[in-house]
Amino acid sequence: MKKTCLCLALLLSPQAFAGEWVQWWNAGITGLYGKNYDLAPSDEQTTITLDSAGGWKYGDWYVFQDFIRFNGADEGTTYGELSTRLSAGKLLNQKLALGPVTDVSVALTLEEGEGPVESFLYGIGLDFNLPIFSYFQLNTYRRHAINGANNSDGWQITPVYRVDIPFAGSNLVIDGFADWVFRTDGNGYHENLHFNPQVKFDLGQMVFGDHRKDALLVGIEYDYWRNKYGVDGIDQNTYSLIAQYHF
Repeated sequence: MKKTCLCLALLLSPQAFAGEWVQWWNAGITGLYGKNYDLAPSDEQTTITLDSAGGWKYGDWYVFQDFIRFNGADEGTTYGELSTRLSAGKLLNQKLALGPVTDVSVALTLEEGEGPVESFLYGIGLDFNLPIFSYFQLNTYRRHAINGANNSDGWQITPVYRVDIPFAGSNLVIDGFADWVFRTDGNGYHENLHFNPQVKFDLGQMVFGDHRKDALLVGIEYDYWRNKYGVDGIDQNTYSLIAQYHF
């Protein structure tokens, strides 16, 4: 049921608001293939991700749903997040810039998936105007588990970023996130760091021109996860091939 609701949010997020409510939006599908994944039935896996991002009258949103297949094992799993931020600048209808900070938001995220992973995160988001970066956001959350078997309560800092570099008549995109979970509430769940940058070439722009910028991206993803899932001593370190299409 949770997976169905999140998929519907992906499909309907641009249509959920009418006219002036939606400022911009996009939706995409990503394919990812890699090996050496820890704490899984198979260390080789294929992931299909549906996602949507956008800006609306009082903030922004990002929602994704992963469908993960463990290659070599006859099973799979799902995981997704639904995030929105309420912008103080938009709510007050004025700029709140201070130095490199361009806006302050209330940041909210719901994590869901198979197993004891459901959590609600709430905190403060900051937008920055920094050299080189196309965008840079820093969200600080308090984690609250909403599943009795989930013990991941604590604090989390999540930077999200993108860098664009002209390359070979097109564009090289470096983007991603990092989740640092710290000051955990104990119960066997350890501080952990998940660093997940992607380096992608804009093949769509090269083949079809500027009107298809960001439509088709190909490249690699690096995935480093110290104390994966909060398990002490499990450090994932792997690369994956990635292809991404935006509608």
